[in-house]
Amino acid sequence: MTDYAIDLHTHSTASDGLYAPQILVQKAYEAGVRVLALTDHDSTEGVAEAAEAATRLGIDFIPGIEINTETSAGEVHMLGYFLHYQQEAFQQALRTLRDARQRRGQRMVELLNEQGIAIRWERVRELAQGAVGRPHVAQALVEAGYAQSIEEAFARYLSKGCPAYVPRYKLSPQDAVRLIVSARGLPVIAHPLELPGPEILRQWLPELCALGLVGLEVYYGPYTAEQETLLLSLARQFDLIPTGGSDYHGPGIHPTPLGGHPVPAESVRRLQEAAAARSHQTPPPFTLPEPAAE
Repeated sequence: MTDYAIDLHTHSTASDGLYAPQILVQKAYEAGVRVLALTDHDSTEGVAEAAEAATRLGIDFIPGIEINTETSAGEVHMLGYFLHYQQEAFQQALRTLRDARQRRGQRMVELLNEQGIAIRWERVRELAQGAVGRPHVAQALVEAGYAQSIEEAFARYLSKGCPAYVPRYKLSPQDAVRLIVSARGLPVIAHPLELPGPEILRQWLPELCALGLVGLEVYYGPYTAEQETLLLSLARQFDLIPTGGSDYHGPGIHPTPLGGHPVPAESVRRLQEAAAARSHQTPPPFTLPEPAAE
């Protein structure tokens, strides 16, 4: 491992993080992070601001994204790195996904209101200062006294099976890989032990690799050494780059601090080499499927 921290999985107010991009970068620097990826959900709106702050502080910055997908086995999240993110077709697809995210946030507030929980959509948007996510609804619940912490707000109201949970726009993992590849990015499966789990994952990987998957998030937040060993074995079997990060959204949302889980520099080197190779290729175009009715 290096004498500095590497964090390839972080979020800002451009999606559902609690800190603006430049503040997130500053906090990463103070935590000893010297290689940082911003991977906001369905958005690259914070990338330029974060890149500028990273350049000023001497952080090696990687433009990224995290795309949420749904399968019959549950949610699967797909990270993307070294995106040519300014491409208009790519941005139009992200706008479609973000519009669905906003409708989801509004519906959560409506469900809470129907149950006599008086929080306002306008206040949720003020708290978000950007794209709205569940953490911002949770903040509003805490602020209004309906929960003592963000964790409690999720557990009581916003997690799957709770009274105000609303499912996401249903995009498949295959579609997420295609979307990232269309912007010359490098798709990586995020926190793979949550869902689908190692056995289902082993069945899916051949198809996803054929579509352009390059990595597997092995060094993730709370994963133990035993879990890392299992995932490293899978990564080697399918010639995938093992990546990692904190999944940092802000205090009180995930247990791992910025740069809090060691990630080897070799992972970054391999990502850089893969990105250089892909940048010279002409990617296949991709069109999002029509949104499902909510």
